[in-house]
Amino acid sequence: MDNMQAVAWPRKGEARNLVGTMTLPPQEPQDLQQSRRWPPSAVFLILANAVPLIGVLLHHWTVFAIVLLYWCENVIVGGFNVLRMVWARPQDGVVWVGKAFVVPFFMFHYGMFTFVHGVFVFALFGGGLAHAGSVTGFTAAAALGAIRDSGLTWPVAGLLASHAFSFFHNYLAGQEYRRAALPLLMFQPYTRVMVLHVAVLVGGFLAQTLGSPVFAMLLLIVLKTAIDLRAHLAERRKLGAGGGVPSGQRV
Repeated sequence: MDNMQAVAWPRKGEARNLVGTMTLPPQEPQDLQQSRRWPPSAVFLILANAVPLIGVLLHHWTVFAIVLLYWCENVIVGGFNVLRMVWARPQDGVVWVGKAFVVPFFMFHYGMFTFVHGVFVFALFGGGLAHAGSVTGFTAAAALGAIRDSGLTWPVAGLLASHAFSFFHNYLAGQEYRRAALPLLMFQPYTRVMVLHVAVLVGGFLAQTLGSPVFAMLLLIVLKTAIDLRAHLAERRKLGAGGGVPSGQRV
């Protein structure tokens, strides 16, 4: 017994220091964990984009009806982007000066872009309404009449509700407007709409060339929804916490 060494247990303070030196397994940042979650607006987006699927399968929608619906969404995107720019960073007086020039310019330029796109939609897919596919024939009355005659009133309302939910839930309630940069808001719709509607126009033209088969139109809808969802999630990451413009930086 005398030859055995006594076990030296750490004292109370030493035990506390020993615990403090233990390394815990690395954890993902909270922002990264939240970025991997789909926001509720993404669910609304998918539900709104599922309406054309029902239209094709149950109501025998044509290619023109689908492309016209997506053109209407183009208009909706532009309208809500104007609201985003007007509401962006209201605490910054310098940004308000920029809005006086940027917002009217965007309304004119994006409006012309949407107008020309609408002319192509009616000229390529309008069929009996092809007369509206000209600079003089394409009017707001012609577009509204085509929407009504194609049975798109409620589907357009669904897309409007989806974008409205994203605006109020993400941009206002989520305070994205406090971090939004005016140049980013200015060009963001063009990137999204150009990629989206090139795919829609090309897919719609192929579907019409093949005689509007159901499979081709369903593939067009799925492709559009996937591109739209990816762009929506990318937009949330840009305008979410840590996105936009660093505090103190002027735009």
